[in-house]
Amino acid sequence: MTTSKRGFMESAWDFFCSLKLSISLLIGLAATSIIGTVIPQSPPREYLESISAAKIKLYSALGFFDMYHSWWFILLLYLLTINLVACSVKRLPRIWKFISEPTLIFDDGLEKTLSLTHQFKMEGDAATLKEKMAAFLKGEFAEPVVTEVDGEYHLFAQKAPYSRLGVYVVHLSIIVIFIGALIGSFFGYKAYVQIAEGTSTSLVYKQGEERPFDLGFAVRCEKFSVSFYDTGSPKEFKSILTVLENGQPVSGYENIPIVVNSPLTYKGITFYQSSYGPAGDGAVYYFTAQNSKGGAPVQVAARKEERIPLPGGAFMRVLESTQDVRPFMPMFSGPAVRIEYLPASGEPQLVVLLRDYPDFDRQRGGELIFTYAGADEKFYTGLQVAKDPGVWVVWAGCSLMVLGIFIAFFLSHKRLWFRIANGRVTVGGTASKNQPAFQLFFDGLTEKLKKM
Repeated sequence: MTTSKRGFMESAWDFFCSLKLSISLLIGLAATSIIGTVIPQSPPREYLESISAAKIKLYSALGFFDMYHSWWFILLLYLLTINLVACSVKRLPRIWKFISEPTLIFDDGLEKTLSLTHQFKMEGDAATLKEKMAAFLKGEFAEPVVTEVDGEYHLFAQKAPYSRLGVYVVHLSIIVIFIGALIGSFFGYKAYVQIAEGTSTSLVYKQGEERPFDLGFAVRCEKFSVSFYDTGSPKEFKSILTVLENGQPVSGYENIPIVVNSPLTYKGITFYQSSYGPAGDGAVYYFTAQNSKGGAPVQVAARKEERIPLPGGAFMRVLESTQDVRPFMPMFSGPAVRIEYLPASGEPQLVVLLRDYPDFDRQRGGELIFTYAGADEKFYTGLQVAKDPGVWVVWAGCSLMVLGIFIAFFLSHKRLWFRIANGRVTVGGTASKNQPAFQLFFDGLTEKLKKM
């Protein structure tokens, strides 16, 4: 039983210390990040309407719409954290001993393991040479540790020994980042809100919850604007927001413009520009109606679903509108409306009008020719609302990672040994990385020694 238990524990320990496990987990997290980039997280209604019900059901079951809070993503983070800790615990004591208890005696066995060695004669007794070599090392490299063994002097000096800990600093930084992510996951939230121009709200809807959540303060959308490319697709949409406390604007948070990559943050809660759309009943659409046989055009203003009288006993009603007709009529672009035209006699007609093509309706050949002049339309701004108390922990982890990567890749543990015996000085050296550069340094060092 003891042997079996020990065997299982050793197998589990070896599994969590495995480099294969590290690579597998990193690949899994990379694949997760790709999926999370391709599939919108907390997707807006427009995205859900663009995919099939089967896909929505599949993505919801797999947690793709909130992937970074899914149980399997959290499990990957836990496993990688355990893997990093296990690898560090297994290897760190040996590295620490290597750093804190260096080999001080430059014997024949150590000399054979070094690729860079040089030996030459020098005049003087051993004690004098020892003092001279110690001063030389201190000036050219680092202060040495001097050890005397059987009349021989051994000098050891090193630089940047703690650079070997760079990889463990990176390990620690990853764990710190994961801790920050978990803090944000457990104590933060993501929500969504739509605010029409000129209105304010303090209520947002958290992901997966039907009841609104009160922020404790209100946000008002002063104005919303959108610009378009020549193709008709949105180029930039911008909201002007004001934060309200007890119904009054907060100083310093009035008329703050936000765009997709420039959010607003107040009391640790960040508002990101996410989407937009027509506010609905507030829009006023402008038309001209002219008899096809001639006469002065009549100016008409209408709200959606409002029945408007026309000359000759006809009526019209605005059914729907769009800012870009291209998805529905690829040959055209720009704003468009669809109206219901009820002539004085005859059947109702559905008429599409394009703002940028004023002669479009003439092709219909009706008694009245309509032109769409545009709309005084109010929009709502769709804001993603996020609170992440772990973000500063994540930033601390990122800073620690930069430091660890710098130590691991740009600093080298360099070591030099001198042995003084029988009028000869033997020099040996090694570096943990960038051996060609260290060899140039070593060759220069020995040339200086020969000239002493």
